[in-house]
Amino acid sequence: MPNYRRNRIEGGCYFFTVNLLVRNQTPLLVNNIDLLRDVVKRVRARYPFHIDGWVILPDHMHCIWTLPKGDMDYSNRIRLIKGMFSKRLPKEEWLSPVRHLKGERGI
Repeated sequence: MPNYRRNRIEGGCYFFTVNLLVRNQTPLLVNNIDLLRDVVKRVRARYPFHIDGWVILPDHMHCIWTLPKGDMDYSNRIRLIKGMFSKRLPKEEWLSPVRHLKGERGI
């Protein structure tokens, strides 16, 4: 299991890179940009953050956020964005038996 180092600073500025499971195979993110925008809008309404920069590429994205003062919960925001986006996509991808048993998506 990875041993991630998390830097938690209230009101901090954070950089993320989020990848698809299989890169260079599908332009999933750019093909579903409107869905991604809607999900981000919904999460920001509930858990505000400032978008300093965001780049969407076919198979991954980079984003820079600044959280409100007194808030350092970036992990919940990214988890909600990933989860809501995944749940609203049509289930068209191939799933391994293990992912299927765990109820995971193959994106």
